[in-house]
Amino acid sequence: MSVSSRYVLVSPCRNEAAFMRQTLDSVLAQTLRPSEWIIVDDGSTDETPRILADYAAQHPWIKVVARADRGRRSVGPGVIEAFYSGYAAIASTDYDFLCKLDLDLRLPPRYFEILIERMNANPRIATCSGKAYVEEYGRLVDERHGDDTSLGMTKFYRRTCFEQIGGFVREVMWDGIDCHQCRMHGWIACSWNEPELRFIHLRPMGSSQKSIFVGRMRHGYGQYFMGTGFVYMAASALGRLNQKPYILGSLAMLWGWLKSAAQNKPRFADLEFRRFLRRYHRRVLLVGKRRAVLQTTDARVAD
Repeated sequence: MSVSSRYVLVSPCRNEAAFMRQTLDSVLAQTLRPSEWIIVDDGSTDETPRILADYAAQHPWIKVVARADRGRRSVGPGVIEAFYSGYAAIASTDYDFLCKLDLDLRLPPRYFEILIERMNANPRIATCSGKAYVEEYGRLVDERHGDDTSLGMTKFYRRTCFEQIGGFVREVMWDGIDCHQCRMHGWIACSWNEPELRFIHLRPMGSSQKSIFVGRMRHGYGQYFMGTGFVYMAASALGRLNQKPYILGSLAMLWGWLKSAAQNKPRFADLEFRRFLRRYHRRVLLVGKRRAVLQTTDARVAD
């Protein structure tokens, strides 16, 4: 097995002046730096362009791609459109790993070094990440992402696997669809909750430019679009009752799913994927997520 440490970062961003220096500085402090870092300014109207220009002038491996201002922040598909603007600008040809990295994070210094070590040690890992924490009143609080996914704000991919699944879909819930697509191909998608892989998320998960409740409703719609059934959605919402905002956050998620179903909104067009997802979710409810992941991945490899 060949061992490689070459990786490229692509970072879509818009109006991140309040957070981005922490991300920029934490990447500069990495024990293993990227070969190239493409940062896509998606029409920022704050100090973001000036800050990016300062860093790019000091570090030739940082390249800034500017997009026109659409007049608003666009989550989901808009973020992936910006990502692909950066992906198209990658000049390196010999990198082996690719990361979609948000600019509202503070990373530990060995973050990318450890992810690459894990992926070189296990060639079945397609995508991985650490775990996100937020700072509240001087303490760190786990955002509680599942172990069967790499986190959307830091999607670290083996290049060959990213290309095999066709990259990210330009749809809502892209950061859930990709991990399930990996499992469909017999690859592993995962994240680890260990001290050297815990990073700080400077903007709370599921929040939106309007409110955290809008973000939770958007998540419910995203689950509906992806193909998640009501029983699994209800179980997922129930499991978040003890996560802020208590009760109302779970209800907002469930309402987002129910409202989408009542309006008969379109779902992800890949029927084979949706059938696979339903089978996987049934297995999770029956045997638990850890066993379901192992059984599903092993079964796909054996096919």
